[in-house]
Amino acid sequence: MNQIHNYRYENIAYWTKRAPGYSNVNQEELQTDQKRVWSQTLDERIQAHFVNKSRSDIYILDVGTGPGFFAIILAELGYHVTAVDYTQAMLEQAKKNAGILTGKIDFLQMNAEELSFPDSRFDVIVSRNLTWNLSAPEKAYSHWVRVLKQGGLLLNFDANWYRYLYDTKAETDHMADRENVQLTGAADDTAGTDVSAMESIARKAPLSKHVRPQWDVDILSRLGMTVSADTDVWKQVWTKDEWVNNASTPMFLVTAKRVA
Repeated sequence: MNQIHNYRYENIAYWTKRAPGYSNVNQEELQTDQKRVWSQTLDERIQAHFVNKSRSDIYILDVGTGPGFFAIILAELGYHVTAVDYTQAMLEQAKKNAGILTGKIDFLQMNAEELSFPDSRFDVIVSRNLTWNLSAPEKAYSHWVRVLKQGGLLLNFDANWYRYLYDTKAETDHMADRENVQLTGAADDTAGTDVSAMESIARKAPLSKHVRPQWDVDILSRLGMTVSADTDVWKQVWTKDEWVNNASTPMFLVTAKRVA
């Protein structure tokens, strides 16, 4: 228990410090074509699942909202959005980024692994780049399933971000990515990031050692969900710079449906 507590404290301290810089990344996404790309990516999947339901009748939970990117674009599309994050500094950035949409998004400070919502509260749960960082990801998934309504939809975008700390081939490929960033002149994703601090956290994160998304598929299936994984979604949502930076750790999408 103390180990988990210390890990969470280290995580909060890191992301509190990182909040302004991470917010700048989200602000850039909101001001470029990435906003359209992600809006379309999310909206298409949600609308395909709820073919007879209007956006205004769909309640979405954005878990680990960070500076609010998903929450903002979904609220702008007309969905009912609740956004949670464990770090108050991130929520402050999210509210600032939301601007006039702030009043349409319910921002709450909450642990993704211990959601306090009642059962069957949401139609959809979305998340991006969060689960890899959790101290108890299986517990988190059990809570996410619990708060989903029957027939609900989970969309989780993530990657094997720090597998290179445990896998020799992944380490070699990661180093090749860093070299390609220099060779191509791509914008460096690690700029403004305390890589040593992040790697320290990743070494304590359980999912750094697992091969994903198969791990996610197995866990969610065990929780009674109908699950699929799209390992090519990065081709749809990443910029060219993101491709260069992260070629060895492509983003995947885990889609899980709670059977009605």
